[in-house]
Amino acid sequence: MEERAFWLFFLFWDTGHGLIEKSRLLPKQTYSVGPGKSINKPKGKRHMPKMFVAVTIACSLFAGAHLAAQTGAPTAPNPPELAMGTTEGEPQMGQPYTAEKVGSWERRCMRTNQDQAQDPCQLYQLLEDDLGNAVSEITLFKLDTGGQAVAGATIIVPLETLLTEQLKLRVDEGPARIYPFSFCTSVGCIARIGLTNDDIDSLKRGSAARLSLVPVAAPDQLVILKMPLDGFSVSYSKISPLED
Repeated sequence: MEERAFWLFFLFWDTGHGLIEKSRLLPKQTYSVGPGKSINKPKGKRHMPKMFVAVTIACSLFAGAHLAAQTGAPTAPNPPELAMGTTEGEPQMGQPYTAEKVGSWERRCMRTNQDQAQDPCQLYQLLEDDLGNAVSEITLFKLDTGGQAVAGATIIVPLETLLTEQLKLRVDEGPARIYPFSFCTSVGCIARIGLTNDDIDSLKRGSAARLSLVPVAAPDQLVILKMPLDGFSVSYSKISPLED
């Protein structure tokens, strides 16, 4: 555009300049401007105004092209960010939610994807004593580490638990598995356990499991917490291994 304006300017300037030179070569003619007054002017048309018009147009084109080159083409303003809204009761990104409850097991997930089917989930059950008091809770999840454990579980018990007696897990009338406690927090004492394929199969086949622990205040007593297994097999099939 700038090059085109330059050549237009040169063309108009050369044309006007040539007309001026030609006007100088025209023979002079006397023109009357009043009684007893006359002036000598060249014959033919006056070309000077045309030259000025040509120069003005060329300069305008040149200046316009130069300005466009500096500023660039105008761009449309970006539209404002719009809030698309959410469905009432639908979990937000980063929020935990209960996807469903089958039998005694809840499938709890964390909203991390637009497609909830892709959200990471784990199984949860609140354990009560014989009086219906909430005493413990278990969270169970799948693993894909290639190791012996195909699943893991986090079990939280009260702080008043005698840790040296460890935690026992028994399915129906089978032998108990013994697990140590990992650490305690203000929430309670936590055992992080690994589960093999045999352990998972036992939970799927069983009707109920039992957790046994010993309180500090009564080291000669055993607290037994029932863990129903109804709905476990179906719920376990609906969770995927947790990603690192």
